[in-house]
Amino acid sequence: MVDLALEGINVLDFSQGISGPYCTKLMSDLGARIIKVERPDGGDVSRRMGPFLEDNPHLEKSGSFLALNSNKLGITLNLRTETARKIARQLIVWSDIIVESFPPGVMESFSLDWVHAQQLKPELVYTSISNFGQSGPYRNYRSSEIIAYAMGGEMYSTGLEGLEPLKLGGTVSLFQAGSIAAIATLGALFVSRDQNVGQQVDISIMEALIANQDRRAPGLLAYQYTGEVTTRLPHGSTAYPMGIYQCKDGYFELMAGLVRFQGAVRMLGNPDWLKDPKWHTATAQSDPDLKEEFNAHFRSWCLKLTKQELWELAQANRVLSGPVNNISDVMNDPVLNQRGSFTKIEHPFVGTLKYPGRPFRMTGSPSLLDADGPQGQKKARPAPTLGQHNQEVICGMLNYSPTELIRLREQ
Repeated sequence: MVDLALEGINVLDFSQGISGPYCTKLMSDLGARIIKVERPDGGDVSRRMGPFLEDNPHLEKSGSFLALNSNKLGITLNLRTETARKIARQLIVWSDIIVESFPPGVMESFSLDWVHAQQLKPELVYTSISNFGQSGPYRNYRSSEIIAYAMGGEMYSTGLEGLEPLKLGGTVSLFQAGSIAAIATLGALFVSRDQNVGQQVDISIMEALIANQDRRAPGLLAYQYTGEVTTRLPHGSTAYPMGIYQCKDGYFELMAGLVRFQGAVRMLGNPDWLKDPKWHTATAQSDPDLKEEFNAHFRSWCLKLTKQELWELAQANRVLSGPVNNISDVMNDPVLNQRGSFTKIEHPFVGTLKYPGRPFRMTGSPSLLDADGPQGQKKARPAPTLGQHNQEVICGMLNYSPTELIRLREQ
């Protein structure tokens, strides 16, 4: 059986929400052993985040929690009690990596912060994920996805020209921070293994967003060279055909204007109306009247074809394009499924569901999310139910008696 890339790495996960759990999920899928610590009274906040299976709010049916916490062991500890803190200290000694996402000062109040943890294990990697980092005047400020998106500078350039800035959908900033945290943590682990030196990795969600290249790199360059501040741009382009067009079964996007226009002509089958020289002058692509006339023909042509038919025509004529897929299209795409882009995991409360697969492949190191892994390869495990592995970890690993576990529950 082939070893997983992070086989033998022990991670104690005090994080909750999105950024920290995504950081540890990236490691757990590659074989790291993760022990996730949750509060006994409700657990991770993402257990209360939708979507829920069949719209039934339930601590064990949150799609967000299930996706972010597969392949982890789960225990519950009330860190306000000394017994729980003693167990946490024992697990710190077991760990190679700690990941926590409490506000700065919380872990210190439990004497489980970096200063205390390194006394227990000097070579430990201790990753702290917070809104604005562990130092500075912003450190205690509360935040959210939309606040990070705004303060990181990205929102200023998104939205409609002349109107207030708008945030794009989703929680991209929090996943971005989790990705950066995983990379930084594994980098620190290399140092720990090579030089036997531990360190704290300080992740600021807002600073992770600042480092994001999405609309950022050209804006930073423009400001440094010319002092220009990127603003919201007019919607659409004068060139054609460019953008999203409705078709027989949905929507289709292509970029076939400007220097790519001849590809669009071939894609349309070189119709007689496009043989008029007016379409091929140096200024044609910036003429709004010609754009309106072209789009009238092009839209009616698109409505007769499906996304797949349009895509095949575009590919045959080297036109940059792609279907606008909804989530059903993505989940049922035969090519994605053939490549193993999804994996099925069975969970005691929600049954068997399809989960996003590993975001990358390594030829010599499989992932737990590999649906087509080698014979005998370990398979993905569902996210833990609340406190599911208390006995396995606290009694089995740390040698507490069942009576002591009952007493801990009572506390």
